[in-house]
Amino acid sequence: MTAARARTRYDLEREELGELLADEPRYRVDQVWRGLHERGVEPDEMTDLPRGLRARLGDVLPAALVPAAESRSDAGDTIKWLWTLADGTQVETVLMLYPERATVCVSSQAGCAMACGFCATGQAGFDRNLSTGEIVEQVVRARRRAAELGRRVSNVVFMGMGEPFANYDRTWSAVRRMHDDLGLSARHLTVSTVGIVPGIRRMATEALPVNLAVSLHAANDVLRDELVPINKRYPLAALAEACRGYLDAKHRRLSFEWALIDGTNDTLQDAAELAAYALSLRAHVNLIPLNPTPGYPAVGTPPAGVAAFARALRDRGVNTTVRRTRGTDIDAACGQLRAAHEVTSVTVAPPRRRP
Repeated sequence: MTAARARTRYDLEREELGELLADEPRYRVDQVWRGLHERGVEPDEMTDLPRGLRARLGDVLPAALVPAAESRSDAGDTIKWLWTLADGTQVETVLMLYPERATVCVSSQAGCAMACGFCATGQAGFDRNLSTGEIVEQVVRARRRAAELGRRVSNVVFMGMGEPFANYDRTWSAVRRMHDDLGLSARHLTVSTVGIVPGIRRMATEALPVNLAVSLHAANDVLRDELVPINKRYPLAALAEACRGYLDAKHRRLSFEWALIDGTNDTLQDAAELAAYALSLRAHVNLIPLNPTPGYPAVGTPPAGVAAFARALRDRGVNTTVRRTRGTDIDAACGQLRAAHEVTSVTVAPPRRRP
């Protein structure tokens, strides 16, 4: 990580901030830390600090995220930001306002190397890992906007750009900061993975019992090898073993994300396979009709097929939710984040249709 990225304001731990302010009274460190994390304000808005210190902080603690574009959908209840980082890399963050909660979907990487063909981020390829500060600041910025709208951010999901467990150390550091300093409950933090087994096992040893979500999309290895290529390295049996270990260690709900692709993973046989896999792990299933992306030729399962698939799971005793699609018109829905990358032609072979 370059020095420029390491010096953004949320990259510093409290001890490092203390070193930076070693020539100031000790209580100034607490004032600055609370201003950044509890109040989420800019240095020049910390009116409890002397003007000279505010100016100094603005110089030595620059923001990581520079707004490049903002899009709104769903009558303003879905807001997507495109940020430019210090090195010119761009990432996206989404704030979703629901009647009962406000959720921030954060990115952990710029781009993604997992190569899931139906995901726009995967189609665009991988740029780099995000730093702890670049992840945390996404929540701080979204929380501030939510407050302006009279709402309080209650949930954070690592379901934006990138694979969190491919950037484990910085992702977990951000999780701890969100919990310890932003005041978010571990029960309201969800880390999503395509199935990086070492990451799941490692997270089972951490102190915070956050939620685990797995982007499953197929419950047999032949189809999942095609839809989620990392399955070739960590097949379904190994994934189930790791998930079971996490459940035993944390006693938190496990959820499976399933993007329904018309004629590919939405048959009754797929439902039966998914039910058997989910029930063995007491997992909740979130069904998401595939959202359109420019580089993938398949389409999402139509509403009648979604309802039939959900009914088949529930009939087998699986706790199932059909997720409401948010922000499709601004490319803010699941699988659509791609920042500045443009996919101008079909780049992924169509998935095989299941008989």
